[in-house]
Amino acid sequence: MAKAVDLLAIGAHPDDVELSCGGTLIKAAKQGHVTGIVDLTRGETATRGTPHTRTEEAAEAARAMGVTERVNAGLPDGHLHNSDDMRRTVVELVRSLRPRTVILPFPVGRHPDHRIASELCRDACFLAGLRNYSAGGKAHRPSKILYALAYREDPVKPTFVVDISAEFDAKLEAVRCYRSQFDGVKTAGEIFPTGQDLYDLIRTQNAHYGSLIRTSYGEPYMTYETVRVDDVVTMGVVSM
Repeated sequence: MAKAVDLLAIGAHPDDVELSCGGTLIKAAKQGHVTGIVDLTRGETATRGTPHTRTEEAAEAARAMGVTERVNAGLPDGHLHNSDDMRRTVVELVRSLRPRTVILPFPVGRHPDHRIASELCRDACFLAGLRNYSAGGKAHRPSKILYALAYREDPVKPTFVVDISAEFDAKLEAVRCYRSQFDGVKTAGEIFPTGQDLYDLIRTQNAHYGSLIRTSYGEPYMTYETVRVDDVVTMGVVSM
């Protein structure tokens, strides 16, 4: 029986979460929140590595991030669909892990699995709260859905950015656990090549988002709902 988590990040493949929101998970764990990851597939169609290797790398990365629960849904890599069967699989995981907040991939992406995973998991989070929906587990619906914006090239302004300056080195350590995928490469997933080593490119991207909130490193997020502010006097980020 999986332990209930406060914050759950869902990715299509092992390593997606580390790249897009690993620093946020590390920070949440340091703040005392219970964190979890669901990898929808084992990455079995990837050009590099093997499913067995990636499973070992995912476990190592989870330890590096202080993640309490990491589960693989066992869905087919390269063949994700927002179907009844796949929604039911994700619904049962959401009901088992019972997260308050869920981080999903951005709804637009060059990898079909990333785009479909976003829609599939958003729908599953809603359906998981229906008591009469036919799936295992007790009804549960997360209260907040966040979309990870990292590495976007289209002009989408983040709703907010999480300061991961103190967590960036640990994030990079977690990413480096995927040696079979990233050592010696210059691109990955949604990250287009610029000629830089991948690890340097991750640093550059996170530094860019950090600069938007006047700090060293950040991870960007979008929400469809407007974010509420209760005290405009103490709001962060200098305007001038």
